[in-house]
Amino acid sequence: MGRHRIASEEAVLDAAVRSISRHGLAQLTLADVAAEAGLTAPTLVQRFGSKRGLLLAVSRYLGTAVKQAFESARARHRSPLAALVAALSVMTMGVTTPGGIANHLSFLQLDLTDPEFRSLAQAHSREFRTNINALLRQAMADGELPHDDLEGLARTVQVVFSGVLVQWAIDGDRSLEFALRSEINRLLGVIRS
Repeated sequence: MGRHRIASEEAVLDAAVRSISRHGLAQLTLADVAAEAGLTAPTLVQRFGSKRGLLLAVSRYLGTAVKQAFESARARHRSPLAALVAALSVMTMGVTTPGGIANHLSFLQLDLTDPEFRSLAQAHSREFRTNINALLRQAMADGELPHDDLEGLARTVQVVFSGVLVQWAIDGDRSLEFALRSEINRLLGVIRS
């Protein structure tokens, strides 16, 4: 009998995110995720208990991934505004088709209708805005940004980020990363003028 490969939790959750992008939640099975991770469905059941348990783990993982994207961007860029654009761009990696956006939006439906997922989504939203706000504050302190309503601007950046995802899925122009960078840079350019 062959040995099953042991994948890290992060590798399994990355595989789950890729599977969600490809299948959407309605069509997603533990077998899909297991195949993507190089495991078996019973191994996933052992680790997560159920599809719901796996999806809750994915939701928690995505919150951590957002925080890591901002930390990494801060470390790579001297300019807080460049770090902001870089962090937002990283969060679009792996989404290459309008169908991928639609499949990720199926997760949003779960976030909006299930109280446990909604609580996690609200916490992620606050964390996302807090990280945006921190970079905007640093940009203002560094003289990159002459703005006094940073809370409002952080919310606007977050709304533009979400809106770009949907509009890109409709228009399909260039890459999602290009569309996002263009719109965020346009917004920041208007604010700085």
